[in-house]
Amino acid sequence: MDQIASGKGLLVVKIGSSLLVDEKQQLRRAWMGRLVERLGQRLGPVVVVSSGAIALGRAALGLEGRPRLLAQAQAAAAVGQIHLAGAWALAWAEHGRQAAQILLTLGDLEQRPRYLNARATLETLIERGIVPVVNENDTVATEEIRFGDNDRLAARVAALLGAESLLLLSDVDGLYSADPSVDAQARHIAQVATITPEIQALAGSARRDGVGTGGMASKLLAAQIASEAGVEVVLAAGTGSNPLGEL
Repeated sequence: MDQIASGKGLLVVKIGSSLLVDEKQQLRRAWMGRLVERLGQRLGPVVVVSSGAIALGRAALGLEGRPRLLAQAQAAAAVGQIHLAGAWALAWAEHGRQAAQILLTLGDLEQRPRYLNARATLETLIERGIVPVVNENDTVATEEIRFGDNDRLAARVAALLGAESLLLLSDVDGLYSADPSVDAQARHIAQVATITPEIQALAGSARRDGVGTGGMASKLLAAQIASEAGVEVVLAAGTGSNPLGEL
């Protein structure tokens, strides 16, 4: 996994809300700074796919728990996204890099003209040494036209750009034979060559609780999308003080 930590190829890294936002719905800025510092040491370009807009917007709007109404979720996303983008811009600027906000919907990657336009924009930013920070455009996406979680968005972006690697960072360090939070005998599965129905069964269903929308099921689906496009996929925990220290 040297190409993750210090390689020359394009890396797409997805960061879940549970890593970026604490229990008080505040950004973990120190953690972001350490991650950016480590990513900035790579020889190759980086694209960040960042969750967190709705979680941040909840606090600003005084909402308890994840909004159940679409309009509330979209309002929270609108408020939170501006804070999220600003935080990423500041974090990268502190390490001498410029960041750019990219908001996508499912249609942007399924309709050919929009797909090509999105790819051209991202490639232009990367060529100029700018770090694209991507999120789903939750303020306009409805259930019928949305990715549903940023794991799949990250996989589609990685495939779009022909990335070398996709790193899915969350609060879980990969796939287990059972839920490690309730089963002490759960065995860590270090490598998966093919995502079979048996592997999918280990993941259970996607969760929609806490501050995030994706679970292990969505990560396996993302891994399948990306791997079919020739992208290496790594699932890792980013909960430590050095998010990429183990890679």
